Amino acid sequence: MTLTVDLVEPFYGGSHQAWADGWASHSDHEVRCHTMPASGWRWRMRGASSTLAPMLVEAHEHHPADLLVVSDMIDLGDLLARTRTTHIETPVALYLHENQLTYPRQPGEDLDAGLAWITWRNLTLADEIWINSAFHRDELLAALPPFLEAVPDHNHLDLLEGVAQRIRVLPVGVEIPESLPRTEPPLILSNQRWHHDKDVASVVRALLRLAADGVPFRAAVVGDHRGGNADEIDPLLDRLGDRLVARGHQDRAAYEMVVGQADIVVSAARNEFFGIAVVEALGAGAVPVLPNALAYPEVVPVQFHASALYERGELRPAIERAISDLSLRRAAVAGLDRAMDRFRWANVAPAYDRAASALAAPGHPGEH
Repeated sequence: MTLTVDLVEPFYGGSHQAWADGWASHSDHEVRCHTMPASGWRWRMRGASSTLAPMLVEAHEHHPADLLVVSDMIDLGDLLARTRTTHIETPVALYLHENQLTYPRQPGEDLDAGLAWITWRNLTLADEIWINSAFHRDELLAALPPFLEAVPDHNHLDLLEGVAQRIRVLPVGVEIPESLPRTEPPLILSNQRWHHDKDVASVVRALLRLAADGVPFRAAVVGDHRGGNADEIDPLLDRLGDRLVARGHQDRAAYEMVVGQADIVVSAARNEFFGIAVVEALGAGAVPVLPNALAYPEVVPVQFHASALYERGELRPAIERAISDLSLRRAAVAGLDRAMDRFRWANVAPAYDRAASALAAPGHPGEH
């Protein structure tokens, strides 16, 4: 049966936009996206419900939705209160791109307890919780007990088991660029956004040290460069000179060209709950140099770990080894590109559709 799904994405940009558009365009259901621009994420969590609720009510009155799927950057309790006249019996799935308990903070930045409590309340309200990786699920569930135990009384620990049971891992789908002919010297790619949790500056510093040692390579450091650590990264990139073939934000066609030509993809991320950009590069045939941490050991099949993952503190030598042994590395990760096919939207969307159908089915045990 074809469902009508109201998908709510308050932060419609980057990976959040790719998620919403990807499922909507590949689903067999009718997925209606209700969105707001990707800015002021803290304000989105606190205020987006007031803006988006009237959109949902109007859409529902025109044609009732069978399921409500809400991204994490919103106060779900407030949204449900504001839509109770129309959505009182509509099952709700919460999609967690990230969470506000374990997302890395800037140095010296304290936990925003108000936002963390929104995350917790959202978890308790949703009929199902869809999350982008098992790593993300496990890290969140480990962080919740000490967070809840810090309250004066009535600490909600009795709700934890129910929350855990309602979590379902559904990775973000990906549009993988075409693999293109490669030329010498090797092209090193960093394609993550320029924010503190991705630590792109460490990748650039490692490349500068390799350049000073005379190691031959070209570099593309692309991705969302707005805000974040651009003031730190841009001067470092200037020092790469003619080795740098692309930098900062690219339109999709230019981005796919760079990714399709990359020989090696590098990450120094301190946070990765899934990793769309890295999956795109791996699927296009790039050799990985990735931390042996976060979601990477889950995304990369175990048979490729020895050739794909490095230990913290070993970034520069890991890149140098990949450059010097590139043909051997390519042979060692042969088949990794095809392994990324499991994340293509054509393969992921049916899993979303099945999860949606099961949750919307009459008699689904969503009460909690």
